[in-house]
Amino acid sequence: MTMSTILIASLVLAVEPANSGQMVTVCLSSGARITATLLRRNAEGIVLDLGHDVVTIGAGQVLSITRPQAEADTGPHEQGLYTLGRLEVAPVAELVKRYGDAVVVVKTPSGVGSGFIISPQGHLITNYHVIEPNVDASVTLFQRTQAGYQKHLFKRVRILAVHPLRDLALLQIDPQQLEQVIVTPVIIARQAALRVGEAVFTIGNPLGLERSVTQGIVSSTTRTMGHLRFIQTDASINPGNSGGPMFNIRGEIVGVVCAGFVLFDGLAFGIPATDLIDFLEHRDAFLFDPAQPLNGAVYLPPPYREPKPSTDRATTMTDEGND
Repeated sequence: MTMSTILIASLVLAVEPANSGQMVTVCLSSGARITATLLRRNAEGIVLDLGHDVVTIGAGQVLSITRPQAEADTGPHEQGLYTLGRLEVAPVAELVKRYGDAVVVVKTPSGVGSGFIISPQGHLITNYHVIEPNVDASVTLFQRTQAGYQKHLFKRVRILAVHPLRDLALLQIDPQQLEQVIVTPVIIARQAALRVGEAVFTIGNPLGLERSVTQGIVSSTTRTMGHLRFIQTDASINPGNSGGPMFNIRGEIVGVVCAGFVLFDGLAFGIPATDLIDFLEHRDAFLFDPAQPLNGAVYLPPPYREPKPSTDRATTMTDEGND
């Protein structure tokens, strides 16, 4: 083995560690890239399992060995206020059991909607139109106990940020009220690359029917309305579902339920998770201020006045002439 080969081999061994049996991406001196399972690696070179064949590559041909990005990004990663992650595929029943407790009921004096917890400190997401006419909101959270589910009603809820155009709102339950409650935040999809036909499911409170689960597929990922992009799905969505989570088959949040057509079955829409992340990252630009008229103040319509009778002179003279 030449000195140059030994030097390259030592550099390869110093690159990002990859254990045998792990999926890796190998860059070769020829410019080719191979993604396969690593069976063995030493100063002589590496052995890869391609699935249909096993190949040996000399150390002199290997420029680098890295783990694929998708593999490196697995698991939850906290981003301050929320958590991103790429989870394992699991049955819907298991995912509902795992993340269903994060779904809450959001009530205002004018209606009811859904929401979901994104942080242990009680931060939650819902639709702007769920809280739009009001500045007061209450949140009902469900906690699983040995005796069954227990309801917790929180009346001290702050509106932190609102994005009227994208129909998103960030709220927070008073942390002091959460001291005796276990909160399980959701995981937002790190790679929300949905495909048409992919399965999704929602959890919400349609017509006040708490913790209702519906399942469907992605009908379109590029449905545009009012210059805004939406996820279209045939999962059943009804009034009260607004603000609830849309999950993929990994249990990751891929959208926020925002609209459904009551007169048409199988026609519902969600806000993509990428827009939700953008809202959370730039929430300082959308801070809620109850003193501002566009942030929740309700204007009453002006008093109604009967129109005055016509005083047109020609009409009056005509009327008098007819007498």
